[in-house]
Amino acid sequence: MYSVYKGLLVPSMLHTPESLKYFEEFVFRPDDIIIVTYPKSGTTWTQEIVPLIMSGGDPASVETLPNWERVPWLEKISAGTFNLEQRASPRMLATHSPYNMMPPSFFEVKPKVIYVTRNPKDVFVSSFFYHRTASFLVNPGPQTNFLHKFLDGKVRFGSWFDHVKSWLNAEDKELILHISYEEMILDLKDSVGRIAQFLQKSLDDEAIEKIADRCLFKNMKKNNMSNYSGVPREFMDQTKSEFLRKGIAGDWKNQLTVAEAEYFDSVYKDKMKDVKDVKVGFKNT
Repeated sequence: MYSVYKGLLVPSMLHTPESLKYFEEFVFRPDDIIIVTYPKSGTTWTQEIVPLIMSGGDPASVETLPNWERVPWLEKISAGTFNLEQRASPRMLATHSPYNMMPPSFFEVKPKVIYVTRNPKDVFVSSFFYHRTASFLVNPGPQTNFLHKFLDGKVRFGSWFDHVKSWLNAEDKELILHISYEEMILDLKDSVGRIAQFLQKSLDDEAIEKIADRCLFKNMKKNNMSNYSGVPREFMDQTKSEFLRKGIAGDWKNQLTVAEAEYFDSVYKDKMKDVKDVKVGFKNT
């Protein structure tokens, strides 16, 4: 069910040798916009926000194409079917790739990146429920077992810690906007404004307000082009857990035992001891 790609576990159904080769050979343009996340860190949300910013708030940008087509994941099998080479600029693209595994073309042309981080405890909880829903992922088993796998990096796309650190240590920092899921929860209008400014897209307050309202979790959840309702049940059984589940910060407090949370903190403290500028106050969120 999983294959190993350059040391990382990836779901075989979504990432074939052909699709990974397509990713490695992808030719970026300088004006591409790349959304980068570790899985379950706010990708779908950002895939809603960025097209709306680029369209000036026109809802057609998120109502006419499923999110995986409007902002395709470059390493997924579907990417090669979208004729991305023919798409008009600026293209909006997504990846779960660590920095050091980006294609050579990325480092040559240096497109803009929006990197979204999220409290890893909430990433874990979201991943746990998602693994129970998606048939192309390995059954997570008991929560504590999956917690150890997650903290050991024995899950899809490897270690959260390695992924986050790879992008925090990336070169050309002025071309990367680091934003957190928690910041977006706290003040979505401000976050939309920051992303728009980074993308050099001039929007007035009314447009920013409109986009922020459209991207509130409760409103985005109604968009059938974003809530994965069109995915067949044999691939994603949303009767077990909705794809867009809660959209909150701090849900780990409802899910982790005290012992699990303490163990998580100890691993986090050790793994991130050399990092000063992570965006999120994880322990208190």
